[in-house]
Amino acid sequence: MKALNLITLLLIIIGGVNWLLVGAFQFDLVAALFGGQDGAIARIVYVLVGLSAIYQLIPFAKAMSSGEVAAERGRV
Repeated sequence: MKALNLITLLLIIIGGVNWLLVGAFQFDLVAALFGGQDGAIARIVYVLVGLSAIYQLIPFAKAMSSGEVAAERGRV
């Protein structure tokens, strides 16, 4: 389960950086790397980023319901 959390978190970070580039410079890195926004691989990456965000709602909800976020536990 930890590996899945790390993979989905990495995909969300990739998506966030991509949106930063789109917003700041009108440059879509995923599209540039994988053949345009309509390219099959680019669409797969977009879908995986979106599914990762949805998946990460589960640990986020658990952390919020317990009243303690993992970063606040003092673990590094």
